[in-house]
Amino acid sequence: MGLGRQAKTLTKHQQAAMLMYIETTRHALRNKLIFLLSVRAGLRAKEIASITWGMVTDAQGQIADCITLENTASKGKSGGVIWLNKELKQILSEYRDLCNNVSVSDKIIKTERGKETSAQVIVNMFTIWYTKMGFNGCSSHSGRRTFITNAARKISTVGGSMRDVQMLARHSSLQMTQRYIEADVEAQKKVVQVI
Repeated sequence: MGLGRQAKTLTKHQQAAMLMYIETTRHALRNKLIFLLSVRAGLRAKEIASITWGMVTDAQGQIADCITLENTASKGKSGGVIWLNKELKQILSEYRDLCNNVSVSDKIIKTERGKETSAQVIVNMFTIWYTKMGFNGCSSHSGRRTFITNAARKISTVGGSMRDVQMLARHSSLQMTQRYIEADVEAQKKVVQVI
């Protein structure tokens, strides 16, 4: 994908505005979960539509500290472990409490009329939300790019490296991960002053 065609990343302000908007939607908790799975876990639309309760719960049936994304739910064979931040873990717990009698094989995200949803429905939801908010250039992939960009900017503060970001993104190569990372002109201006 060429640079001009990449989905735009979301600023903190845009993320907060989107969460406020989602609170006004029908099925607000489910929609908030969908949005956070994108921006806080970097999941693709297909992955959001495909994850099951078994992938987010531990042996005792509690929400785990990570999503164990199976290859069947991911792009190609890019399954793996996605660590959950506190906010996303809390929303998963609240949403599970709202759902009745879930089993480990049940899809987490489903429609009113069905037991699951499709990747295209997730893509369409993001399109509607971003259009309503006036976030031009944003798509269902914006959350994933935002997650990867934020991880790249902060990984050194926790003792990690770009290899760790690659693992979080579940990319087969570091070059692919680098293509997702949004450049920061302000950081570029600051760093030349300290060289």
